[in-house]
Amino acid sequence: MRILAPAKFLYSFLIVLFALVSPYSFAENFMAKVVGVSDGDTVNVLTDKPCNSGKNCKSGKIQYRVRLAEIDTPEKKQPYGSRSKQALSDLVFGRLVKVDTVDTDRYGRLVANLYVDGKWVNAELVKSGSAWVYRQYAKSPLLFEFEKDARINKRGLWGLPEADRIPPWEWRRNKK
Repeated sequence: MRILAPAKFLYSFLIVLFALVSPYSFAENFMAKVVGVSDGDTVNVLTDKPCNSGKNCKSGKIQYRVRLAEIDTPEKKQPYGSRSKQALSDLVFGRLVKVDTVDTDRYGRLVANLYVDGKWVNAELVKSGSAWVYRQYAKSPLLFEFEKDARINKRGLWGLPEADRIPPWEWRRNKK
């Protein structure tokens, strides 16, 4: 039994260590000001966290690029692309938002849910017809209900002719 005790300790230690360093184990939540809107589902936020140097350091504060979780919006060159960007900008630009991080994507962006004045920004974009539910990554059944309602009521992109309603993930795949 004495031989197993150190092995158990080592095993437990490794599990805890992995949980601490795994990119999937963290769910950082913080408040930040939206200082840029790249497109309908990506923003730049500036925190009050001080930093001395590094690629995310802007004016002595930490800046992050944030991709909204579970949704996808038309690309800039797609029909409704500029309107989706404007819808997101109207909701968050220059405002203090709560960032609930769920992951980091392959481009190094935080993937997160954003909240402004208690409203779930990701859901607001789907409700207004400014975004699709990103089926590949969606986890919230509520988003599918919001999308269905927007589609039935022809809000936002759902008011476009059917030929112009190409989901962004298909549009990107066809452009390659």
